[in-house]
Formats: sequence, C-alpha cells, structure tokens
Amino acid sequence: MSSTFGTLFRVTTFGESHGKAVGAIVDGCPANLELTEADIQPQLTRRRPGQSALTTPRDEADAVTILSGTENGKTLGTPIGLSVNNKDQRPGDYGEMDVVPRPSHADYTYLMKYGNKASSGGGRSSARETIGRVAAGAIAEKWLKSRFGGLSIVAYVSSVNTIECPPMEAEGLTRELVDATPVRCPDADTAAKMIAAIEEARDAKDSLGGTVTCICRGLPAGLGEPVFDKLEAKLAHAMLSIPATKGFEIGSGFAGTHLRGSQHNDAFVQKGDRLGTTTNYSGGVQGGISNGEPVVFRIAIKPVATIGLAQETVDLDGKAVTLEAKGRHDPCVLPRAVPIVEAMAALVLADAALQQEYRIR
Repeated sequence: MSSTFGTLFRVTTFGESHGKAVGAIVDGCPANLELTEADIQPQLTRRRPGQSALTTPRDEADAVTILSGTENGKTLGTPIGLSVNNKDQRPGDYGEMDVVPRPSHADYTYLMKYGNKASSGGGRSSARETIGRVAAGAIAEKWLKSRFGGLSIVAYVSSVNTIECPPMEAEGLTRELVDATPVRCPDADTAAKMIAAIEEARDAKDSLGGTVTCICRGLPAGLGEPVFDKLEAKLAHAMLSIPATKGFEIGSGFAGTHLRGSQHNDAFVQKGDRLGTTTNYSGGVQGGISNGEPVVFRIAIKPVATIGLAQETVDLDGKAVTLEAKGRHDPCVLPRAVPIVEAMAALVLADAALQQEYRIR
C-alpha cells in the first residue's frame, strides 16, 4: 500500500494536513520495549511548526497520544496506534486551490491520479503527513538503542542554497550540537550565514532549498539485503519518500566519480576486536550490506513550493491567472526536515536489524 513502509517493522501513516488528526500505526515492534509518549514527543517537538522565526507560524503543539499496543509502559507486540490532533487549522487559506493548481505542488497530480483531492493544505502531500513517520521513527530508534547500545542517528543541515557547511566528523556530533542554532547547522559561522539567507528569502515571500546530511553510528556489520533490497537502496527509498526531496547520495556520492579507484578504495585495518576501514568513501555500506563504519548519506531538498510571491500560472481551464498563496509556509523547510530524516533512517535500520535477527536464528 502507498501509505505503508517497511517489511517486518511496518508503519502506516494516516491523516490530511487540515483534517482532524494525523498519525501512524506501527506493526512489528517487538514486545516488552519500555515506551510512553515521553519517548516519542521530543522528536515531534523538533519537527513541529512555529518553533522559530525561520519556520511556518502555524502553531501546533503536536502532542502525541498512544492509542494502543502498550500496557503498563511496555509494548505488547501488537500494533501501536499513534495520534496527533490538528488544532491550528485554516482551510480557508487554500480557497484558490479549487481552481488553480499551485506551481510545483501536488495539487494537479493528485487530481489527475484520483479525480479528487483534499480541498486544503495539500492533504496527504503536505509535510504534516510526516508527523506519523517521526512518531514511528522514535519508537524504531528506541528499539535500536536497546539492541545496539552505542547507536546514534544524527542529521544536520549541511547546506542552504549555495551556503555549504564544512564536513562534520562523526565522532562528537550530537543532536544537542545540531540544535544549538535554529537552522540546525552545527557550525556556528555557517549557521549565521544560513539564517541571514533564510530571513532574506522569507521577507521577499520566497523560499530556499538545500541539503541534509545524516550520520548513523554504532551499527554492526551485516545489515541489509543483497541485490534488490540493499541497505542504501532502502535508505534512498525512505529519503526520497519525504516531501520535497529531489536527490540522495551515500558516502562519496557523485563527488566520488572524480576520484580514481586507487584513491576511492576503503582499505581494511584492525579496529579493536573488528575489521574497519581507513577511509569511508563507501558510506558504511558495501555490497548493499553495512560494514560497521558510520552510515553517511545526504539528501537534497528543493525550495518550498508554496510561496507568497506572486506567480504567473494558469487555472484548471488553462486561463492565465496571478497566484499569491495565502497559507502559512516555511521559507526553508530544512531545519524541520532534520528529525524526519532521522526517523526514516531509524525505520530502515530497525527493519534491517529485525530481518537479520530472523535470518541468523
């Protein structure tokens, strides 16, 4: 189904941007994992709108309620129902959508596919759909940490428009360091430049895109399936399913094409009680399977499609119109995308870990 992700650790999200609620059903989470709303809420709070002047002013607390699947603070092994109410709804801001498909948005394509579409806010194509992903990802991450004690999944904004953050070392990178600036870039000098650029675009009623880098540490070697379900293929699938994403690369990515094989190969060395590599151009994955090094990947996120700046377009009858969107939108969605990227990474890794556990039993 198009709203379900995963093989053993499965997540189905539900809800529209301006409906009564959004959320997820998590199926396949092992029993006896200690879990309450307090384990899920921090990542939802990092994703929520209205958290800084760099985000949409829509004011939602995004408080999660666990509806099923736990008892006495532990998972039962049955489906976990998660719900977040929509409270600050303004469907009236989207009246023009009835006749004018917004440029680079999903209004037109949803209408062509289904012959119908949500009347406000983009419906399922809205970034509010990702609330269910983030809630489910928090559960997946907690299970992963219970299984692999040293695991960490940290994403950060690595570029905004043409402003690039210097490469960050995996060691020492924490969410606290990332969250030290509202743009979620761990390099303070770069963050200041990003903030200024986003503020300028916001004041001009425009938007900016950029990239998010994610580093997953503490994984064992052996996760991922060969051939069609390679770990990087699953990660690419997960990341490109996030709204507004336009690209994915792992390890050296496209830049690796500029190197020779003698420069790009990751030589093996002994690291304590395991083999490791001197470099990590592979991004922690070889042959589609994790090799024990940090899994490092980047995703490209386009400028937010809905902007306040007047745009010349046409309505559904092909008549020329001038569109000035009224909805509340992020001038740059990248800071709020960070926990979404972490959540999708956790879902992929939890699914891969469960598949590996069943394989070696």
